[in-house]
Amino acid sequence: MIHVLKSGATSAPIASPASPAAPTRTRWLVLFLISLMYLICYMDRSNISVAQPEIAKAFGLSKNAMALVLSAFTWAYALGQIPAGWLGDRFGPKKILTGIMFWWSAAAMLTGAAAGLTSLFAARFLLGLGEAGAFPVASRGMQLWFPRSERGRIQGTTHFFSRFAVAVTPFVAGAILLSLGWRAIFFIFGSLGIVWSAAFALYYRNRPEEHPGVNAAEIEHIRGGARGSAAARRPTPWKRILASPNMWSIALGYCCFFFGTNFYLTWYPTYLREHRHLSVQALGIIGSIPLFAGMLGDLAGGSLSDLIFKRTARARLARTVVAAPGFLLSGAFLLPAASTGSAWASVLFLAASFFCLELVIGPAWAVPMDVGGEFSGTVTAVMNMAGALAASVTPLVFGYYFGKGSWMTPFFITSVVMVLGALIWTFLINPEKSVVDQTA
Repeated sequence: MIHVLKSGATSAPIASPASPAAPTRTRWLVLFLISLMYLICYMDRSNISVAQPEIAKAFGLSKNAMALVLSAFTWAYALGQIPAGWLGDRFGPKKILTGIMFWWSAAAMLTGAAAGLTSLFAARFLLGLGEAGAFPVASRGMQLWFPRSERGRIQGTTHFFSRFAVAVTPFVAGAILLSLGWRAIFFIFGSLGIVWSAAFALYYRNRPEEHPGVNAAEIEHIRGGARGSAAARRPTPWKRILASPNMWSIALGYCCFFFGTNFYLTWYPTYLREHRHLSVQALGIIGSIPLFAGMLGDLAGGSLSDLIFKRTARARLARTVVAAPGFLLSGAFLLPAASTGSAWASVLFLAASFFCLELVIGPAWAVPMDVGGEFSGTVTAVMNMAGALAASVTPLVFGYYFGKGSWMTPFFITSVVMVLGALIWTFLINPEKSVVDQTA
């Protein structure tokens, strides 16, 4: 602005204060990189569902034997949760995520090299052990990179990628199966993790303060004015975590969720091929509809939870008001999905059920970040361990009843589990109560 002096002379322009720099958006690139890990993770764990009939035929395996193979992953996945989550808290997400991606990529390739039931079981067990740390350690990594008001959305986004993997795997794996055989599926998919590990090791930093692409304004947004320097690490409060009723309520709620979702990762393609009589080609098109619906549920649930939290600052309301109705509606839609005589109607009802169930994922994974503090990797691992144990029952239940020709009963059992999940979220889970400290 030019000021006019009384004498008629003009003054020199007065320099305005420098505008503060806009926040960089490096955290969203970090989120994209971690989301790709979720994508690869679910491609490697779900591709066996597409090849399952061919594997069973090649090795002469019954449905009960295949159920054991499918459960091997979830048993190992449950076993590795707490050690991997603790390692992520102790040594930082960068080292642990890079290492476990190499591990499970090798295990995925070993599945393609299996020679029978024993080696197939072993390969799936090693895959589960490798993937065990992926989500707990990633949650710890994202907690360091994102403010609390964005946690539902980022968890919804990462799980959107995981469901996208389940949705596109029938297309990709089916094409590979028809052209190259079932073993090639595991060799090709497993190689993707090697590329990701190299990119992650080069780009990721454990804290945004250490990243050259992050400016002070973005750090201020992430920390909200709190100090971002690394503090002296406390010993993990195992006794307090494991004795917390809130911790076990969170774990039980996730048991219900994981029990419901694991059907789509194990028996769903077989259900459509053998009971609904869809071809491999139709499986990739029609069968993916519920999985795409689940992706929308991931984004909607996490975003809605964050929106409610921003407007009310009440974490319990923001998480529960999304998760509990999601469980109830999911269970309700399973009943017509199982009982209808139409394959198309069954797929559409399953789509509605899966959409509602996936509304839960953003709030469910935001809660350990809410209540776990600096030990969120360990807390998330406890939750995910319990969920994986429940998920390991899913293939056994569905395999047992499907093997007897009862295609409806396991869906009714799952519906009851969904109602239980709604009750747990409504009355027991408290995202405002820390499981590592006395204070909320």
